[in-house]
Amino acid sequence: MPLATLSDVLQPALGEGRAVAGVVCLGWEDARAYTAAAEEVGVPVILQAGPGCRAHTPLPVLGAMFRSLAADADVPVVAHLDHGYEEAEARAAIDAGFTSVMFDGSKLPLAENIARTAAIAEMAHAAGVSCEGEIGFVGYAEGAESRGTDPEEAARFARETGVDAMAISVGNVHLQTDAGTGLDEGRIAAIEAVTDVPLVIHGGSGVPHAQRARLARGTAICKFNIGTELRQVFGTALRASLAEHPDRFDRVEILRAVEPPIRAACAKVLRSLG
Repeated sequence: MPLATLSDVLQPALGEGRAVAGVVCLGWEDARAYTAAAEEVGVPVILQAGPGCRAHTPLPVLGAMFRSLAADADVPVVAHLDHGYEEAEARAAIDAGFTSVMFDGSKLPLAENIARTAAIAEMAHAAGVSCEGEIGFVGYAEGAESRGTDPEEAARFARETGVDAMAISVGNVHLQTDAGTGLDEGRIAAIEAVTDVPLVIHGGSGVPHAQRARLARGTAICKFNIGTELRQVFGTALRASLAEHPDRFDRVEILRAVEPPIRAACAKVLRSLG
């Protein structure tokens, strides 16, 4: 089916008490496996191209890849630019056929973040594309510390930017390799009380699975970004394949072995989000 926008999949999720996974893709094999997992479970999926992926593969190639997967899928597939930092990058993604763009102005002063996010949201909407923004700052497991989202700032951000989804910082951390102590549910509730936009959790791999499932069903969190835990499965499967077959040298044959494990891991994530 044709590519869906972020709003196409998040608005129904918001009304039905579930969340959609934004799975971080690094290449053809994982994107194909994640799409197959979504078809297996019968739910939408958001294929995300982050900065690392874009540094390796040009946006037009990624756009064509995601469009090809969506065309053959029987569930909605969103092609999403994750962590774009410039308007030109968002425009390039739209030109490449992406149906959703994220502008990350979380390190900017509030007024500048609002102004730049609003401009990109306007540009995206004019092209029939969704826009995600971020308020507060989600840090990194081995890097910059998080700055929690202030509910009053979140209300202003949602109102003045017109974004279709809003990423928040409530104890989540990027690139966390194991489940952390969990998200601040009090802060989530305070943000929900003053906004009506679907909420997004970046660094979803670091959220305990039981809490992730509960929040997907009972809050306005409609999108969890999942990358690290699936990349860990990819790495483990790749090492196992090479150890079992040290004589293999054909990359297609080598990488074919990693798709079933990451498809199964992705299907488990998708089921947990409802």
